[in-house]
Amino acid sequence: MSFASLGLREEVVQGVRQAGFTQCTPIQAHTLPIALAGRDVAGQAQTGTGKTAAFLIAMYQALLTRPASPNRHPTSVRALIVAPTRELAVQIHRDALTLGAHTGFKHSVVFGGIDYDKQRQELSSGCDVLIGTPGRLIDYFKQHVYDLRHAQVMVLDEADRMFDLGFIADIRYILRRLPPPQRRQSMLFSATLSYRVLELAYEHMNNPELVRIEPDKRTVDAVRQIIYYPSMEEKVPLLIGLLHQSEAVRTLVFVNTKRSAERLESVLKANGFHAQALSGDVPQNKRLRFLRNFHDGELAVLIATDVASRGLHIPDVSHVFNFDLPQDPADYVHRIGRTARAGAEGDAISFACEEYAVSLPEIEEYLGHKIPAGTIALDLLAKEVLPGSPPPRSHRPHRPQRGRPGGARGGKAHHPGRQARGR
Repeated sequence: MSFASLGLREEVVQGVRQAGFTQCTPIQAHTLPIALAGRDVAGQAQTGTGKTAAFLIAMYQALLTRPASPNRHPTSVRALIVAPTRELAVQIHRDALTLGAHTGFKHSVVFGGIDYDKQRQELSSGCDVLIGTPGRLIDYFKQHVYDLRHAQVMVLDEADRMFDLGFIADIRYILRRLPPPQRRQSMLFSATLSYRVLELAYEHMNNPELVRIEPDKRTVDAVRQIIYYPSMEEKVPLLIGLLHQSEAVRTLVFVNTKRSAERLESVLKANGFHAQALSGDVPQNKRLRFLRNFHDGELAVLIATDVASRGLHIPDVSHVFNFDLPQDPADYVHRIGRTARAGAEGDAISFACEEYAVSLPEIEEYLGHKIPAGTIALDLLAKEVLPGSPPPRSHRPHRPQRGRPGGARGGKAHHPGRQARGR
């Protein structure tokens, strides 16, 4: 199905053309006719299949064809999009500015971590389309910075992730402040339409039509998967060798811990790669800058914990490396879904090392197939690997002081009267 066949308003057509879209992906082809007819829709599709464009296009069409109430104040938003994470909210906002460039609508994005007063001031000047994370949306709502009385469209993105992150009480708070379901159009999109997601949909939407796109297919066909079995000593030389071989331009490397991310960043930088670690406690302004640089191609390698594995649309990611195999099989699918998005191809390369290979049988059972194994030939291993700089002092392992409670080897309590023996 082509976008030209959907009967879109010219303002929307121009945005679609500017984004470079011509043919609908399956989730777009199935949900857009429903949403463009004004009906509620709950859509399930694999990550990276175009859900964001689907709800943005339907939203703009609705706002352009259904005039706002004449009593509406500029701070009364016309459309609300709720996302579970700051990174996803920023990404949706970026896509909205492209697809909605010719609509004349004013967009605002709000999220926690930075720019509290700046976001508040921007929102208080009025907006048509508000995108945000639950906590910051509720905060400004309670302060009467904006209101939802005239909201015509509501979108919940990554609904299953809302549950995972414990946001469901906040989501219900927001939904109950909107006009009744019969007086607004609602769209819900999720990687899975589980029982709890469907319960939320039926409770707060107007008889939504369910659309499932290949719900049993765990990974997209366009991802070429391979797994290597390195020793712990071979992991870094193998990664560096494969990065050189792939001529990495926009590559994601996933690890399981913040400390591993920092250590790997240091080693890759020492060996000539423009690499940066992204973990949960990186300050928000830095995290957004790293993602922007990675998105723009200025940052070749982004090392991430699972904070970055859901909800991010970064085009043209050519390679995803699981330097550490995830312990949750669903996280494997979410990680490798960062590549081969919207019809492109990509490579997912995983290392089953001595520490994390225990997760592999469960991952392959979840996928429903074996991951092809690769041979570690000598020419794949980097010949010389420069060590990175040591971690900052605050990140070095804590060494208990002698003579203090808990300071004895093995965590045994210090007994009064017993001298701590020096090493």
